[in-house]
Amino acid sequence: MNSIEIGEKDYSPEEIEKMLKAFREQPLKFIINTEIWINELRDKVYNQNLEAGWHSKPREIGTCLMLIVSEIAEAMEGDRKSLMDDHLPNRSMLEVELADAVIRIMDLSGREGLDLGGAIVEKLEYNRTRADHQLVNREKANGKKY
Repeated sequence: MNSIEIGEKDYSPEEIEKMLKAFREQPLKFIINTEIWINELRDKVYNQNLEAGWHSKPREIGTCLMLIVSEIAEAMEGDRKSLMDDHLPNRSMLEVELADAVIRIMDLSGREGLDLGGAIVEKLEYNRTRADHQLVNREKANGKKY
């Protein structure tokens, strides 16, 4: 395993293993770090796009949301046809277009000052307790299938 950059720091395989061990022992502490990392990435994406001039003309939130939808549609098309990406030919179009969608989500979240990291962590925790997210309930006759 190579090092991984999170925020402004590169983590060695040993450090990553240490973090995984800490997560198993103290998941709440790991969750708090996850919020920070997601929000750091949000800020990095937004600032890079700001510097590149993508925010020189204001866009409505609806336009930004539809641009996210368009990335998801491109991911579906790439998967449907088993295509590799044109710009990153070593990666599937599905993978790259999903990355584009995440980048657009991060950018919009940064622009709007949203606590995306906190919202993701809270939503994951909430979903763990939802009756309609439990396998036994989803398998019922009128259960949520997807």
